[in-house]
Amino acid sequence: MGRGAWAMDRGTEGDVPPGRRPGGGTGAPAADATAAGRVPLGVVVVDHDGLVSHWSRGAGRLFGTGKEEAIGRPVVDLLPVSGALGDESDDARHPASAVHDGLGPGLETSLDGRLSYPAAGRARLTVPGRDRLDVLWWAYPLVGPGRERLLVLAADADGLRPGEADEPGGPDTDLGFERIAPAFALHTDFPGAEELARRLPEIMPSMSVDESARIVAQVLELGYPVLEFSQNDRVPVTPDWGVARRAERRARRERAARAAAQGLPAPEEATDDEGVDLEYAAVRERLEFLTEVSGRIGTSLDLARTIVEVSKAVVPRFTDVAGTYLREQVVAGEGFPEGVPDTTTMWHRVALEHTDEPGRWDDVVPVGEAMPFPAHTPFFQCMTSGEPVLVPRISEEMGHAIASQFEKRDIRPLITHRSMLVVPLKARNVVLGFMILLRHPERAEFNDMDRVTGAELAARAGLVLDNARMYTYQESVAETLQDSMLPHIPPRMAGCDIATRYLPGTLLGRVGGDWFDSVKLPGARTALVVGDVMGHGLNSAAMMGQLRTAVQTMAALDLPPAQLLRNLDDLAQRLGDTYLATCLYAVYDPIASELHLANAGHIPPVLVRADDGRSELLELPTGAPIGVGGVPFEAVRVRVRPGDRLVMCTDGLVEVRGEDIGVGLATLCESAAHPAASMDDACDTIIRALATRGGRKDDVALLLVRLGGIEPEDVAEWRLSQGPAEVGRARAAVREQLHAWGLARLADPAELMVSELVTNAVRHSHGRPVELRLVRSDTLLCEVEDDDHDLPTLLSAGPTDESGRGLRVVSALAREWGTTRTPAGKTVWFELTLPRR
Repeated sequence: MGRGAWAMDRGTEGDVPPGRRPGGGTGAPAADATAAGRVPLGVVVVDHDGLVSHWSRGAGRLFGTGKEEAIGRPVVDLLPVSGALGDESDDARHPASAVHDGLGPGLETSLDGRLSYPAAGRARLTVPGRDRLDVLWWAYPLVGPGRERLLVLAADADGLRPGEADEPGGPDTDLGFERIAPAFALHTDFPGAEELARRLPEIMPSMSVDESARIVAQVLELGYPVLEFSQNDRVPVTPDWGVARRAERRARRERAARAAAQGLPAPEEATDDEGVDLEYAAVRERLEFLTEVSGRIGTSLDLARTIVEVSKAVVPRFTDVAGTYLREQVVAGEGFPEGVPDTTTMWHRVALEHTDEPGRWDDVVPVGEAMPFPAHTPFFQCMTSGEPVLVPRISEEMGHAIASQFEKRDIRPLITHRSMLVVPLKARNVVLGFMILLRHPERAEFNDMDRVTGAELAARAGLVLDNARMYTYQESVAETLQDSMLPHIPPRMAGCDIATRYLPGTLLGRVGGDWFDSVKLPGARTALVVGDVMGHGLNSAAMMGQLRTAVQTMAALDLPPAQLLRNLDDLAQRLGDTYLATCLYAVYDPIASELHLANAGHIPPVLVRADDGRSELLELPTGAPIGVGGVPFEAVRVRVRPGDRLVMCTDGLVEVRGEDIGVGLATLCESAAHPAASMDDACDTIIRALATRGGRKDDVALLLVRLGGIEPEDVAEWRLSQGPAEVGRARAAVREQLHAWGLARLADPAELMVSELVTNAVRHSHGRPVELRLVRSDTLLCEVEDDDHDLPTLLSAGPTDESGRGLRVVSALAREWGTTRTPAGKTVWFELTLPRR
């Protein structure tokens, strides 16, 4: 760092007006006097003891003292910074004869004798190997924890002189140039300040990022170094990025070789070392650009945001137009076939950044358009070869060929005569897309170094895009898996309303082990389940899926809650002892207005009473988690009333790291009791009160049930004996009851299906009376129960078969039907949709 080539950019705003001499007078054009605009700059850092701690290469060239000789010496022995250190003996210690002007001597200092504000000056001195040296210098006091005390910038004023010192009318008599003085200006006082401020760190010595940033911040606050020609004309001291190209170096070498072949002295040109030095600066500039771009892209794993970041990172510094195209499958977050793309591959234009007039490109090449590219285009060459394609200038012919694929749109005015670079966006040797980079005709063409820079830029951007693509794909897979694992529970079951919520623990862990479920049971009952597999990730989700399926299967067998948890624990033991799970299982009977619950290490549910709005945690035997093995489970029965609400959730809702779980349970009870207009509103109230607290890391599953109940007048039951005559009695009773309920339209199909089911029950019963029940809720439910344990099956009856048609009739007419075993035998049931009123 601090390599020394800085310049006064005479082509920027704030410069001395053309035809005006720097001193403010008229005469010879200023451009003639300032043709040599490059000023070698020395950078020196002084420590608290006044000793040189950093001595740049530019300082060595300027003062004729090498770095090894300068480091550790008193700065006043090497630099004309009289007054900057608050030492009156500075002049006496300096070995060179010096004459000071500008802002040098007599500066105000702080009480400890150190400089309290920036100082600048100009000194004429004699150094070894040179007759005279006219030095401009700027000194910045440094504060902070570091050992740096003073930063000094020094430049050679001879570069500003129009002629030699001993020529008549030279600089000694040129009052305009004698008035040049170093000064300071806030970096906001001149155009291009942000660019200058950004490049200021590049002259700092090699030190940590924090130390360099601290020094730069102080320099910008104290004032940017400028050259003052008059009180009105100031030119900022700016980094010189004009470096020799490889072609120029090669041409110099060729000229030197021809001169040597002819026996002539070599041309007086820059040495090869200087060329290497300048080329190093160019390479460093490209690397710094790539580093800057890398820091600006990939700040998010969101694919759309990443695409925009990649496009904006190169405009306008590297190019004037940047169009980004991606494979169709990349945009959709899907996989795609292996192998190189072909002419049928669809490419989506996903971003377009430019410096042209607003809207100029939008109508011609809109973002979101998908199209293939013919084989004769540079784009096809780039996507198939995976290498950058450079077109120095788009000719009329090429512009016409490219524009031919855009139907009803003429893009030739946008691309013709521009320089173009097409770079592939690839990762793991797979081309994901490409970028089309265009420069305005008046801007320098893309060259070989730009090709290399563009290729490196595209490689980094491709990796970032691939990471975003893979994340998008994995997120889609996780969401699909989670959706498949979690049931889509209908909002209305027999005698109850249900609302659910599921919240993933973290953005990167969309799949968890929490689940909820509801299962329809015989007798208009509903099984309600909430469980939580300990841990996170796909393994926990897989375990959760197995347990959920097992619960559904055993619930359909109408097992009592305690027995179901006992069987689930045995299953978990057979699956392995890697995972544990908690589970809360409840059966709601809306006819009996009763809850039958059993708990396996889960947090207890909350019951909100409808009559007074009081909420309470139900006291249940805690039990042990599923998977522990050998632990008994107990069930309890709780009486409820229509309108009561049951809240079942996982511990992720109430448990926060560093907080007692009792606080969360109390908040759950309070929020559950809050009045709400709907079940969804009640869920949202609980989520806002609990899930939005800081520190939540676990998944959340919430199941909220409003226990509506079924009134006694909506239930009709009959006990039938085994005689065949009971079938006719059953048909008549069903028809009469449906007419009483105002459901005469359902009488015919219901009578026919009841006849078939009662006939089978009477035929296969072993002695226990057959029970027939009708339940009117959201649907019309009919159940026939007998003491035979063999479940009927759906058969295909032939033309001559006398049996096997009953269940086919039921299957054709019923909205839904099924069979299930009971402790005493079996139940066969069917449902019919109620007619609209």
